[in-house]
Amino acid sequence: MKIHAVDWLIIILYFLLSLSISVYFSKRAGKNTGNFFLSGRNLPWWIAGTSMVATTFAADTPLAVTELVSQHGISGNWLWWNMVIGGVLTVFFFARLWRRAHILTDAEFVAIRYEGAPARFLRGFRAVYIGILMNAIVIAWVNLAMVKILKVMFPDLTFMGLHEMDILGLHFSAHLIYVALMMLFVALYASLSGLMGVSITDSFQFVMAMTGAIALAVYAVHHVGGIGGLKNSLSDVKWVFDFFPVVGDAAAQTGAGGMQMLKLSGLALFTYLGVQWWASWYPGAEPGGGGYIAQRMMSAKDEKHSLFATLWFNIAHYALRPWPWILAALVTLVMYPHETDRGATYVMLIRDLMPAGWVGLMLAAFFAAYMSTLASQTVWGTSYIVNDLFRPFVRPGADEKYYVRISRIATFLMMFIALLITTQLTKISDAWKIILIASGGIGAVLILRWYWWRINAWSEITAMVAPYFILPFLLSDYFLGWNIDTDYHKIFLVVVAWSTLWWLTVTFLTRPTSRRKLHAFYLKVHPGGIGWRAIAAELPQVKGDKGYGLLFINWLAGVVMVLSALFGIGKFLFKEYAPAAVFAALVLISAAVIYRNMQKIGWKKLAE
Repeated sequence: MKIHAVDWLIIILYFLLSLSISVYFSKRAGKNTGNFFLSGRNLPWWIAGTSMVATTFAADTPLAVTELVSQHGISGNWLWWNMVIGGVLTVFFFARLWRRAHILTDAEFVAIRYEGAPARFLRGFRAVYIGILMNAIVIAWVNLAMVKILKVMFPDLTFMGLHEMDILGLHFSAHLIYVALMMLFVALYASLSGLMGVSITDSFQFVMAMTGAIALAVYAVHHVGGIGGLKNSLSDVKWVFDFFPVVGDAAAQTGAGGMQMLKLSGLALFTYLGVQWWASWYPGAEPGGGGYIAQRMMSAKDEKHSLFATLWFNIAHYALRPWPWILAALVTLVMYPHETDRGATYVMLIRDLMPAGWVGLMLAAFFAAYMSTLASQTVWGTSYIVNDLFRPFVRPGADEKYYVRISRIATFLMMFIALLITTQLTKISDAWKIILIASGGIGAVLILRWYWWRINAWSEITAMVAPYFILPFLLSDYFLGWNIDTDYHKIFLVVVAWSTLWWLTVTFLTRPTSRRKLHAFYLKVHPGGIGWRAIAAELPQVKGDKGYGLLFINWLAGVVMVLSALFGIGKFLFKEYAPAAVFAALVLISAAVIYRNMQKIGWKKLAE
């Protein structure tokens, strides 16, 4: 494949514009850590929400969706579609609380909710475990996806005339070296501009990435004769177009060109819809919010902007983004039935179908998706290092410019750690499942710690470490020997049951947080509800939040609204206009219910 001059021009302009934005915001970011990590708590909802979506749109995402569709059909996306239930829960029950908490990171929540040695340990442990280790793993698998993209687009790429080399005892392909250079570029502009510059760049990068994804889907579907031609080509496996899996035993069917595709089982559907969305931690889909999602909510102008940002994120993330990828993935079933690396077939569409100019835009779109995720993950992870390690434990009481300087150094350090991990990875496909299993059971604690006074630091510590005590027995060949791919749902359910049993037991066997600390938390956040009734009775002067019945209805209506938009867009694209109209009506009805209920609760209260 030949890259034309116009393609290179588009790519170069993209990099220059991204750097220009970071330079523009660098002076503002350097004032203090509040500006660097939270943009002065002044982000409007459309920027905060779009930045959330851009962060979750990484270079690996369309490749992973292609793998899911190739194996399970459209319904395979329930691996991540199920998380909309928790996402909309965050909109109505947690977005305003995160903004109200007035903290710098979600790890700092530990300091305002718990106390004593367990709380100090938990805060430091979360900073290292999630902010550094888990964050570096996420960046590493995004790097691996970018390497795969470069290998397909530039198979003969060399660096200084070499296809591969060893550096400091680690093996680097030429493709990984160029990814490392991109990491250096991202570290540069992220360390300069902080969250405001990253968020503005994210919004620009999201538009680019979506434009490229839509263009590819249009070219791909046209190549196979439109939607009608696509359906005809896959007529022997019509179930790949189903939005819901057939409930029953998983069964393989032969698809286009003899490729084997696997239906989802009833156990899989139960896991996704009944358990996974609330039980596990996953970047961008933490129950109750967290990570870079919480960072954007805490950066919003006020509670109303925080709620709107999170609502827009869920609509864009689940309803708008997936369809260009899904259509392209279906086309890959027709064009590349015998390819074993199904994720790479998405990139092959660009190589084989896109004309000059569009190739450059697609590559820039991939760079945009990759860099927006990298920048957000890095700024978020760095905030843990500075705010939850350096500030409380290493050098408390230093001036703000010192912490900003450490933030910029930590940005490059985070990139280096992620690069080292990348050299040790070979597969992307199971990474999502590994993260979900390793965090099975923590989700309930992350939700209840806001709404039940009895949760303490030991509850959270136990839920975080419990999975690692049972996973060796489930995965080891010396015991059950379950496979993380074929037995994922069994493993996940067992881990959740095990973790939940342990954290509940530990919660009731350990001393609760002191009344003094609980009173301070309730005075600051005043969440209200049944779980805080005992504390509220001791603080009659504090008005806790009310209207939870209406918020519960809004949650259900929000889930219906987002899923109806998702399915309605899909039915429209597949020219099934009657069901598309029904889903559109459900979107409007759900939106009207949400608006009416929020009017009753009072929009103005959220902006106070």
